[in-house]
Amino acid sequence: MAGLRDFYPSIQPYSIGRLRVSALHEIYYEEAGNPRGKPVVVLHGGPGGGITPFLKQMHDPAHYRIIVFDQRGSGQSTPHAELRENTTWDLVEDIEKLRNHLGIERWQVAGGSWGSTLGLAYAESHPERVSELVLRGIFTLRRSEIQWFYQQGASALFADQWEDYVAVIPPKERHDLVAAYYKRLTGSDAQVQLAAAKAWSQWEGGTLSLLPDPARFNEFGGDKFALAFARIECHYFVNGGFFPSDSYLLENAGRLSAIPGVIIQGRYDVVTPFETAWALHKGWPQAEFIVVPDAGHTGTEPGVRDAMVKATDRFRPL
Repeated sequence: MAGLRDFYPSIQPYSIGRLRVSALHEIYYEEAGNPRGKPVVVLHGGPGGGITPFLKQMHDPAHYRIIVFDQRGSGQSTPHAELRENTTWDLVEDIEKLRNHLGIERWQVAGGSWGSTLGLAYAESHPERVSELVLRGIFTLRRSEIQWFYQQGASALFADQWEDYVAVIPPKERHDLVAAYYKRLTGSDAQVQLAAAKAWSQWEGGTLSLLPDPARFNEFGGDKFALAFARIECHYFVNGGFFPSDSYLLENAGRLSAIPGVIIQGRYDVVTPFETAWALHKGWPQAEFIVVPDAGHTGTEPGVRDAMVKATDRFRPL
């Protein structure tokens, strides 16, 4: 589209590493861009999604030291698809461990979808460590948000794809689809587990953007990706994100008041609908609120991409 900013060119990391964060878990991380630039940690989605290339393309590599990492159980972190010792608060502390390991005092935090959830949880826990917060596709893991996408709501807009999502669950268990999926994703039958993982993952992969993307749909159906993505997502959702209350992140949005920020939301986001971003805007009015009128959920859609790149450019050092 004319006039919209594109991503920065694809870049390779100048440094990769692994960090032992517990007796069980080791996380994989990359650094890219300018080693002496302004530090930013970019949080991937899911949970369970792992690093994707565009996460390193939203920031000017001449001015930013760009850090990405695979969260517990995801991507190249080990053990793969592991649910033990895998909670939101474990990940929040992993971010702190990585910050200390890399010798960073404060950094910008950016992320979309689950990356916005984790970014909010981290910033509300450690506001003194966050220079700015750039979030898109806002998700706070309230029960109503889970119910909309995985039980009833989005099903009305994607009835064709919904049939494939529910097909792996017997009718008598469909009153609680997340619980039914969790039983299969954590069961001992590997074939049942993988079938459930692929159906769960492709439901999300097929609904992420305003226009369909067959390549992404196929990627979400890959065995390794689907297993981590579905198992870890369902684990977090069954446990309410491990938050002490249903609206915890919104209730504590006042802790963000001193942090410069941008909230970016696609108007037609089916995965994480507009009402959650609006609620965050009301609770954190100091942040700029940008509504992309012709976008869904994913960060690669033209309008969302444009808004993200412009936001990070605004915060880059002179």
